[in-house]
Amino acid sequence: MAKMTERMKELFKKVPTAILATATADGTPNAVPVGAKKIIDDETILISDQFFGKTLANIRSNPRVAVTFWEGHEGYQLKGTVTVETAGARYDETAAWIEELGNKAGFPLKSKGAVILKIDAIFGLSPGPGAGKQLA
Repeated sequence: MAKMTERMKELFKKVPTAILATATADGTPNAVPVGAKKIIDDETILISDQFFGKTLANIRSNPRVAVTFWEGHEGYQLKGTVTVETAGARYDETAAWIEELGNKAGFPLKSKGAVILKIDAIFGLSPGPGAGKQLA
């Protein structure tokens, strides 16, 4: 497992949207913006599924994903394996959090699942000679 640094976690929390990339079992890519995201610990993030269609189908057939986030000239890509929780305490907490976000936005939202990413590797996206280099 790879661990996010404090700076990586700070940026992940700060950016409003990250990109979740998945692929079908045969490799057809799909990338979607996600805003309902949280850090569980240094090695794990949670993304709530409100609208996943192709994304969820891809996760079920190929649980290897990448999550990319950046601001300005600083960015990171997290790669790892996901599981989806649709019951239990973590799902219940996620569902309540998403319902509250929807209420604040005046737009009803319902979480269909908590997508849990265990981070295997972290890559830098900042421009320059280190672009794309594995950091953890």
